[in-house]
Amino acid sequence: MTHRTSPSGSDQPLDTAYDTALLDLDGVVYAGGDAIAHAVDSLSAARSAGMRLAYVTNNAARTPQAVAEHLSELGVPAGAEDVITSAQAVARLIADHVPAGSKVLAVGGEGLLAALRERGLQPVESAADAPAAAVQGYGPDLRWSQLAEMAHAVNAGVPWFASNTDLTIPTARGIAPGNGAAVEVVRIATGGTPRVAGKPQPPMHRETVIRTGAERPLVVGDRLDTDIEGANASGVDSLLVLTGVTTPAALVAATPEHRPTYVAADLRGLLGPHPPVTWDGSQAHCGGWSATASLDLTGSGDPLDGLRALCAAAWSAPSTDPDPSKSLAQLGF
Repeated sequence: MTHRTSPSGSDQPLDTAYDTALLDLDGVVYAGGDAIAHAVDSLSAARSAGMRLAYVTNNAARTPQAVAEHLSELGVPAGAEDVITSAQAVARLIADHVPAGSKVLAVGGEGLLAALRERGLQPVESAADAPAAAVQGYGPDLRWSQLAEMAHAVNAGVPWFASNTDLTIPTARGIAPGNGAAVEVVRIATGGTPRVAGKPQPPMHRETVIRTGAERPLVVGDRLDTDIEGANASGVDSLLVLTGVTTPAALVAATPEHRPTYVAADLRGLLGPHPPVTWDGSQAHCGGWSATASLDLTGSGDPLDGLRALCAAAWSAPSTDPDPSKSLAQLGF
C-alpha cells in the first residue's frame, strides 16, 4: 500500500481521468430515501462525459433491482447490472466454501436472500435446519430471535459469514446502527469471528471487478474505514466526499490506510480537476492556503483547499499531534 502524504491533484477532471466510478450509496448518493445535494446533476454530467457509473454498497438489505429502481426514481438512471452489493460478495464467498445447493441460515433483508439464491444456495431461518453456513446482513426489521438463531448456529460450529461489519449507517434522520452492531451481538454471545465479504475486505473488490470489468476505476465513498481502506488495499485511487460520516477532523487525523487520493465536498468533485498539494518540508500548500506541521493555517480562498493543505501537513509530519480544530473553524468546518 502506498504511504500517501497528501491528497493528490489532477490536471484532468476525474470523470475523464478514470473510466468507471465505483460509487458508495449511503452518504454519497443518498441519505435514507433522499438524494444528497448535487448528486443527481453531478452523476448525470459524469455519465455524459463518458464515465461508467457503478454503485457499490455494503448495505445488503435490498436487491440490486430495488436499489436501481430507487436510483432511477431519484433521477439517476440505473439498472440492476449497475449495482454491486455486499450480499452478492458474501453469497459468492459462501458458495466457494460449501457444497452446491447447501442450506444457509440467513439473517438479513431480501437483498441477502436473493443473492444466496443467485448462487444456488437455499436460505433457511433456523439453526435446527442443519445449515452448512450462517450469514448476517443488514435488514431494517431485524428481530432478537434471529440473532438468537445465529448464535445457536455459530455455537454449534456452523461457519459464520457477514456481508459487512459497518457499525453505523447514515440515514435521513442521522446515524443509525449498522450490520456490524448486530454482528457484535452474536460475537459477544459466541466468542466467534465471522468471515467478512464487504468493504474493505478483498471479496467485495473481487465481486466489483467481476461485475464491472473496470480498467481505470475510481472508488468514491464517504467512509475512511470501508471505502477508502478498501481502495487502498486494492491499489485503486479514491475520492472521499464529505457528505456522509467522515468529518474534516477525522480526515486530517487519518492513518495511512485511510487516506484518500482526492478530497471533495460532494460529488461535484468528479467533474473538474483537483489542485496540486505540495509539502516543502515545513509547510503544505494548496490553492491560496498554507499549513504548518503544527496545523497553523494562513491564506485565503476555497476552504476545501485549506483542508487539503491541513491534510498534507498532518500526513507529512505525523510525529506531531496537533489539534486542527482552530484551523478547521477558520475554514468554516
